[in-house]
Amino acid sequence: MRASRLVSLILLLQTRGRMTAQSLADELEVSVRTIYRDVDALHAAGIPLYGDAGHSGGYQLLDGYRTRLTGLTADEADSLFLAGLPGPAAELGLGAVVAATQLKLMASLPEELRDRAGRIRERFHLDAPGWYAEADDVPHLAALARAVWEQRAVEVRYRRWRAPQEVTRTLEPYGLVLKGGRWYLVALSAGQVRTYRVSQVLELHVAEDRFERAAEFDLAGHWARSLAEFAARRFTGEAVLRLSPEAVRRMDDLVSDETARAVRDTAADDRDGWVRATVPIESVRHARTQLLVLGAGVEVLSPPELRAALAETARELAALYAE
Repeated sequence: MRASRLVSLILLLQTRGRMTAQSLADELEVSVRTIYRDVDALHAAGIPLYGDAGHSGGYQLLDGYRTRLTGLTADEADSLFLAGLPGPAAELGLGAVVAATQLKLMASLPEELRDRAGRIRERFHLDAPGWYAEADDVPHLAALARAVWEQRAVEVRYRRWRAPQEVTRTLEPYGLVLKGGRWYLVALSAGQVRTYRVSQVLELHVAEDRFERAAEFDLAGHWARSLAEFAARRFTGEAVLRLSPEAVRRMDDLVSDETARAVRDTAADDRDGWVRATVPIESVRHARTQLLVLGAGVEVLSPPELRAALAETARELAALYAE
């Protein structure tokens, strides 16, 4: 445990530069006294580490000192190769870089860890996109990634779902997110941080001038809040359903995750082996489309508008096939 912490302390100073004892203690979740003891241990081991007192002081490695990856455990080496995303990296224009990085990492590992890493790549493969959907066509993704990295504003012609469908926007790109095999751009537009689907960018022009990215912006935190807000806005009502045993069994494959989860959470026994459940719905129109895939395995009890919509669709289908 202590050996791992000592390595982490060196790597923190190597990547971040000067750090105070308190900031090191906060990062490593130990006391300041423990940091003092660790620093003494590193001095005794010959690590060129020095500290300055005072308000602007702290610990720092001697300029030019770099540790090597000889302290990796077997599990840590394995995790580095499991964390690779060759498909998304290639879409970002970094496929060759990732391959070269893995090659250098393999060369730096001891033989026994090199063999384990090779087996990891042979036995585990990550395929990010979900089922029943083709990956988005994202010709402008690499250019957007460079704009994000270089903090350059972009002007885009963008296709959206509401009229006017094609609009031109000037954006300050803050980050890119891969969600369910689809890329999204998080960018500042007209003073607000918004989300844009990268596949809907029709034209892109990258500006020469750089912008100042808000220092306090946290991409992961913003994305989590956006998902929660979207879920809260998405569902506008509830429906009470009766479901056959076969419909319940196939629920995960045929309807949305939220609907399937609600069935599992609220299902109560009904007559003839069926169950009764309450599920969230976005709208009557959307719910009708989603529930039609269950055929005669679902009966809508409420709301009456949804029950009527399904009944009307059933009558239309019966008339069509009666001919």
